Amino acid sequence: MLFTSFEFIFLFLPIVFIGYFLLTKVNFTFAKLLLVLSSLFFYSWWNVAYLPLLLGSIVFNYFYGKFLSSKSSKLLLSFGIIVNVLVLGYFKYMDFFITNVNFLFSTTFELFHLLLPLGISFFTFQQIAYLVDSYRKESKDYSILDYSLFISFFPQLIAGPIVYHKDMLPQFVNSENRRINIQNIATGIFIFVLGLFKKVGIADTFAKWANSGFANSDNLTFVEGWITSLSYTMQLYFDFSGYSDMAIGLGLMFNIRLPLNFNSPYKSLSIQEFWRRWHMTLNQFLTKYLYFPLGGSKKGTTRTYINILIIFAVSGIWHGAGWTFVIWGMMHGIASCINRLWSKFGFRLPTFFAWFVTFNFVNIAWVFFRATSVQQAIDVLKSMFDVKNLLSTNYLAEQMMLFHTPTEFLGFSFSLVYFITFMMIACLIIALFTKNTWELSQLRFNSIIGAVYVAAIITIATYVVFSNFSSSEFIYFNF
Repeated sequence: MLFTSFEFIFLFLPIVFIGYFLLTKVNFTFAKLLLVLSSLFFYSWWNVAYLPLLLGSIVFNYFYGKFLSSKSSKLLLSFGIIVNVLVLGYFKYMDFFITNVNFLFSTTFELFHLLLPLGISFFTFQQIAYLVDSYRKESKDYSILDYSLFISFFPQLIAGPIVYHKDMLPQFVNSENRRINIQNIATGIFIFVLGLFKKVGIADTFAKWANSGFANSDNLTFVEGWITSLSYTMQLYFDFSGYSDMAIGLGLMFNIRLPLNFNSPYKSLSIQEFWRRWHMTLNQFLTKYLYFPLGGSKKGTTRTYINILIIFAVSGIWHGAGWTFVIWGMMHGIASCINRLWSKFGFRLPTFFAWFVTFNFVNIAWVFFRATSVQQAIDVLKSMFDVKNLLSTNYLAEQMMLFHTPTEFLGFSFSLVYFITFMMIACLIIALFTKNTWELSQLRFNSIIGAVYVAAIITIATYVVFSNFSSSEFIYFNF
């Protein structure tokens, strides 16, 4: 069940919302139970076969966390982490491991062809954090119901943000959050529909061009290579931003504040700033639970750079089982080390040049993130830097044959190349110069202006959904 689907927007969400707040007036335990059962139903909608996996993970980590808090043994903590990592590794990396073993040793082991359980990377990391906090005696004596709600809460269950028990559980038990809050509902709807528009109206539009380009990666011209890479760069931005907005908006409707996970990352002037703005909760998790335990920057310069490379390698592998993700992660790790070294010596680039270098590095690295193989990524990158191909073409139209067909959008006909150019420029302006959703959401919606804002956004988003509806999944569902 997608956040953008009619079933979710017009059936699941209203029923759960109304049922939850009605039950809070009767019995709050029943209200929380409804949220848990609804979240499990939401998860089961994709594939009920993986519901036992989620339930087993919740039960194991809940009771093992209570056990850890009383024992405080590093050995026991390591065992709990290993169990979680092995489960994640089996479903996510087994086929990748077998493929590489077969390649290295010329063996013929059969692949398992396992389907990746939705959300497993996210709820595994959340529960590893819970085990570590239990070992450190930073967790409280939660009930199994509260813990289940913390893990399964449907707005963040499938693709984050990565949340922590000490931030979430106090909100669920806060008596003030048991009442309908009109301000939160208005703000939540505003954020949700903005995310809806980003996903359906923008990201899915760019997806068509990115998919077409990568499908023809071995035959792209110079211009087509850049259209392909930039289309995916924009698709990923508005897809992930859209999901993050929708998750935060949904949480707010239930008076739950999920952490900010996306903060205008394409405005970044360095790769370190980019990672303070992109997938912020993953970066915070890796910093707190991996970088700092490895020693952070307290064990000398060489060890610091090694630690940075380790966390980016883990970030790459966390995103997907493939060498393209490993390369992508290491590219960012090396860039972060160079950036750190550059800053250490006091070098500073002019603002525009700093942005230009950062943005183009991110765009190039995304090619590996999107490609289905290293060879496909190399083919796209070759086309992007094949200047001879551009110079040998007599007409610019020949550089854009793949994207040189008529298209329609919202009832208007365009030459596709001109439409792509317009969309690229318009969306880059939005990403670089406009306020992001979080900043816009600081408006108070109990005023006339606020009401007009909400009404306008709902109208636009509804029109886009009904006229340009797409059932495509969010990109981060694959991780």
